[in-house]
Amino acid sequence: MNKFFKIFLIILFFLFSKHPNGLTEDEKIKIGLLIPLSGDNKNLGEQIIKSTKMALQEIGTDKIEIFPKDAGSDANTTLKSAYALKKIGVKIIIGPVFFDNLSYLNEVEDTIFLSLTNKVSDLPKNVISTGVNSISQLNTINKFIKSNEIKKTIFLTPDLHYKEEIKSAIKKSNIKIFKHYIYDTDPTNLTQQIEDLTNYKIRKQNLADEIKRIENSDLEDKERRIKRLKKRYTIGNVNFDSIIISDFDESLKSVITSFLYSDVSPKNKYFITFNQWFDESLLFENATQPIYFPSINKGNLEKFNSDFETKFNQKPNHLSLLSYDLLGLIYYLSIKTDFSDVNNLFKKENSFKGKIGIFDVKNNSIHHRLNFYKIENNKFKEIF
Repeated sequence: MNKFFKIFLIILFFLFSKHPNGLTEDEKIKIGLLIPLSGDNKNLGEQIIKSTKMALQEIGTDKIEIFPKDAGSDANTTLKSAYALKKIGVKIIIGPVFFDNLSYLNEVEDTIFLSLTNKVSDLPKNVISTGVNSISQLNTINKFIKSNEIKKTIFLTPDLHYKEEIKSAIKKSNIKIFKHYIYDTDPTNLTQQIEDLTNYKIRKQNLADEIKRIENSDLEDKERRIKRLKKRYTIGNVNFDSIIISDFDESLKSVITSFLYSDVSPKNKYFITFNQWFDESLLFENATQPIYFPSINKGNLEKFNSDFETKFNQKPNHLSLLSYDLLGLIYYLSIKTDFSDVNNLFKKENSFKGKIGIFDVKNNSIHHRLNFYKIENNKFKEIF
């Protein structure tokens, strides 16, 4: 009887020495950072380390340990660093940053990588994209389109490496579009393509024909009408209500300028683009306004940037905010779920509110619930 009681106490001790998250009382959560710590992107890696330190201070726990490792500039170096992290007991890793470093990570078993890339196609089975991906952005754009009862939308994507990613995102987001155009980034070819899809030459000819018709008419006010028509560039509408342009920086401006040249203005049609990270150069492009885009929460971004700059005397990269939130997400999941079963950690449906916005986790994928903004009168304005 005494022997049985001792065995019973040992079993109880074993059961209650574990937390609900699967960790023992003294066991810490080991999180790897697989980031560039050498080469051209060294500064980015250093900023990610700083942002995770900021997150640790805010969480206020001593249960997390961070282990940075250089991802290097190629997939082979990344793989070696990943194995080195696994060897010291790391099962969850923030990184790598770039898609090209992911190629061989499926060889590292029982380890989950939270890559900062925004690509969601062709990922290794143990890599989860955590960047602000095109599906999240299109889900937000779709919400705006539905709320404004926009009937006919055309979609424009540059003929670049990410065009297949965009095509896949269109299907997965279930956004309804009228036509999807792949355009040439060469300015001359682009202008011609925009002219074609807006029927510019036909509409310009319509104007010339109308002026001629009135000139040959007996209308009493024909001089006034002709004077008014000569202030116009075209006559006739285009066959869409809104335009989604999946482009950025100067290339985006070039596309909008081509539409303006073809007499299609943001003042008459909805011009929608992808997350611009509040590019302030767009504020000075008066002719391109209003323009709409999904993005992370602007107020939270500004607060994070201010805190980071105060603490480290440098402006952070956007990925610093993402890595800050990812540390919070991992800690949140470690409390809610069995952290020892890392392969199922991101399978159960969960939502986490970070500074970027709300992270929706399910079936080893992460999407973001984004805000929606417009640039108008040289200001960023929140729509929702």
